[in-house]
Amino acid sequence: AFPITKKWPARHPDRIQLYSRPTPNGVKVTVMFEELLAAGHKGAEYDAWLVRINEGEQFGSGFVAANPNSKIPALVDRSGPAPVRVFESGAILLYLAEKFGGAFLPADGAARAQCLSWLFWQMGSAPFLGGGFGHFYAYAPSKIEYAIDRYAMEVKRQLDVLDRHLAEHLFLAGEQYTIADMAVWPWYGTLVKGQLYGAGEF
Repeated sequence: AFPITKKWPARHPDRIQLYSRPTPNGVKVTVMFEELLAAGHKGAEYDAWLVRINEGEQFGSGFVAANPNSKIPALVDRSGPAPVRVFESGAILLYLAEKFGGAFLPADGAARAQCLSWLFWQMGSAPFLGGGFGHFYAYAPSKIEYAIDRYAMEVKRQLDVLDRHLAEHLFLAGEQYTIADMAVWPWYGTLVKGQLYGAGEF
């Protein structure tokens, strides 16, 4: 059996177990599950476990068994003959899309390439937004003007990239709502609405 300790049991042994919390990366995966359920996908029912990262629960042996990198979200799929663990939010979105018959993932061609390009764009860009701008603007014990300006300019550049693309496309991959949109919204959408770091106007 997959080595999740008693601290992280499976409420339902035949369901997917999600270990997360409502950070932007955690929200991505929850949105995907709820979209799957709303679209009528059987088997998308999941148990959600809150990981209190402010209390260090991500470093406990139970969670590390699900994600050796000690970051949320992590997933253990217990719906098959053997448990499957998946970690990193982008990998989880891809795993779920493929598990449910290509849900929210274009099958081929230019739309699929666009979807994956924007998904990985978000994965590569978010550290500048969260670990860089968010940290120095909202959390650092002392305000360092150079660091704030450096990361703010990069985040503004990223927002401009999104703005120009979405001015000509309904969704990131074109006309179809995909996992790329699910990945980008919790970071950039909430930022521009002023719900992330209290930095919308800035």
